[in-house]
Amino acid sequence: MKQIQDSYKKPISFPGFQPQPTTVTTAIVPLQPQETKIMGEWERLVAQAQRINQIAGELELAMLELKAMASRFNSQRLYLLTNGEQCQNICQYFSVSVPWIRQKPDNSFILTMRKVDLFRAEREAKLLAQELRQQSKTRLASQEHRRNKREMDVNKSRLLPRTLINKS
Repeated sequence: MKQIQDSYKKPISFPGFQPQPTTVTTAIVPLQPQETKIMGEWERLVAQAQRINQIAGELELAMLELKAMASRFNSQRLYLLTNGEQCQNICQYFSVSVPWIRQKPDNSFILTMRKVDLFRAEREAKLLAQELRQQSKTRLASQEHRRNKREMDVNKSRLLPRTLINKS
């Protein structure tokens, strides 16, 4: 049997190529991020946070539109049911939130949730109606007071003798 020599121990030689010994005098310098690259990444990060918040606002608006549409549909359906049937609401509402990004004073970001108040418009309308009713009651009361005062003045002038009216 023929013995195989350990060929892996010998360097591979290519015709016409002779390796040149080199000495290393400096280490490889690690790549340093460029300041403009960092600023560009920061601007992209801020823009992405703003985009997420904008999309969250659009999603909130879409949910409010859905609620308004469902409310109109329910009222139209109730109007059409004249036989006194009890109609069930087409949509149920639970507490909902949308993603929201906040920036802290140290410029770091917090990804959190912001609650969507689906019934804020109804509450505001109810409060406005109460304020208007209160104002109209106050206005009516002041008008009533002025009218009563005028009537009293007229009645007093009728009751006073003519001589007292002429003296004053």
